Amino acid sequence: MRFISVFFIFILLISCKEKVPPKIVPIPKIEITEAGKIIPIDSAKIASIKDSSVIAFYEAVQYKTFWMADSTRVKIISLFNQVQDDGLFPKDFDLKRIHKSEENIDNLSDSELVDYDILLTENLSIYVQKVSKGRLNPSKLYNNWDLKENNIDFKKLLLNFQKKDSFDYAVNLASPSHLVYKRLKAALKIINNFPKDTFKKIEIKNKIVLNDSNEAMIKIKKKLIYWKDLKPLDTITAVYDEATELAVKKFQMRHGLGLDGVIGVGTLQALNFTKEQRKKQIIANMERWRWFPRIFESDYLIINIPDYSLHVVKNSDTIRVHKVIIGKASRETPVLSSKLSQVIFNPTWTVPPTILRNDVVPAASRNRNYFSNKNITIYDSNNQVVSASNWNSNRARSYRYVQSPGASNSLGLVKFTFPNRFTVYLHDTNTRGFFDKDIRALSSGCIRVQNPFELTEYLLDDPEKWNLEKINEVINTGKTSQVQINNDIYIHILYWTAWSENGSLQFRDDLYNLDVDLYKKLD
Repeated sequence: MRFISVFFIFILLISCKEKVPPKIVPIPKIEITEAGKIIPIDSAKIASIKDSSVIAFYEAVQYKTFWMADSTRVKIISLFNQVQDDGLFPKDFDLKRIHKSEENIDNLSDSELVDYDILLTENLSIYVQKVSKGRLNPSKLYNNWDLKENNIDFKKLLLNFQKKDSFDYAVNLASPSHLVYKRLKAALKIINNFPKDTFKKIEIKNKIVLNDSNEAMIKIKKKLIYWKDLKPLDTITAVYDEATELAVKKFQMRHGLGLDGVIGVGTLQALNFTKEQRKKQIIANMERWRWFPRIFESDYLIINIPDYSLHVVKNSDTIRVHKVIIGKASRETPVLSSKLSQVIFNPTWTVPPTILRNDVVPAASRNRNYFSNKNITIYDSNNQVVSASNWNSNRARSYRYVQSPGASNSLGLVKFTFPNRFTVYLHDTNTRGFFDKDIRALSSGCIRVQNPFELTEYLLDDPEKWNLEKINEVINTGKTSQVQINNDIYIHILYWTAWSENGSLQFRDDLYNLDVDLYKKLD
């Protein structure tokens, strides 16, 4: 009985003890600032976002809205309204939803404001990805391009927009920084300022030269005035006068044509391009430059295939320019980046398969003296010399064909090598007169360089051992020799057909017909 009494007293005491209320977790409050609201975002909502860069963006601001209380919302909307200035396509962005949300922002609930904030960030992420890396993947478009894919940290680029007063800085970091890309963006702005192009195609039967009278000159003068190569005229006549000739030469210079003032096929083709065609060409080139190396080394050679030019760049300055001969349309020079490795003096030349099949075999089949005339030695699979008389054209691919060094060698007197899967290289040539031609798409893929000894002197960078005099001494021995390039000098063989210089539009012939096809794929 005593035990039972104590038990009931114990139960009574427990039941009379003051109950402790459960711990209440405070609900995050909406912070009101002078600029607007900062609203907490449910972490589950953030987790449902597919773009990892956007998730990282909100993790960095502790799961709160960012644009609703920031004056940069004006800047981000302005950026989206002008994506065309970057050669991007408005259809890739949710512009209608953004504009509708912004117009009704004062009437949006907190939940709708959160959705709007995320919408802005998602579209900014789309902008960052497309302006930095491009819309398309070149490796899926071309089999003769060998560029390393740019390793771009989209999350980092997006997070840059959170830094105070750094919106414009973040925009610049997202875009390619190379001078050519900036000149392309300037070119797009320039061409957008031109009025609508309503010109009809110009046709002529024969070339037009100074003092000729031709009714087509009226249309030509109007087109030159449109492109601002010719000043406006009070009266436009059919006479090809000196003022118009100067304008034609200016137009030819902007298009990489020979400055002869003659209105022939090439000049007329360039004149017949419309504003819209040129604009598409610029946009295609901007996309292409997003694929090219994002960071260039301090010392490099850069070759623009359609411009037939090689620029030597040292510490971001172009210190010399060389004319080049590049691959014809049927044997395109590949686009690639590599590092220069060797200079070879008095090189031999092993005939590559394409030239063997298309050039050597047909010529030698007609005349066996072809081999001796070209100083080509034939070797069998056992490395034994085969005489021209014993050469079997049916087994042509089983032989190796080597041209001896010398002035008549197809590679000339010096060759520059660099690793690449296409087995292309830079070299001298035994037909140096071709550098005087305006159109120099004449090779089988490799690149011939004008003034190769001067380039050799620069690359070897040893004034005592490898000056021009010493280089000529080595050449005169007639012996094949190799010299390593010890300095880190890179080479970029790229393709672009448009840019701007000092407010003037520059265009080059699309040798490999890449521009129109690329724009179609973009659009």
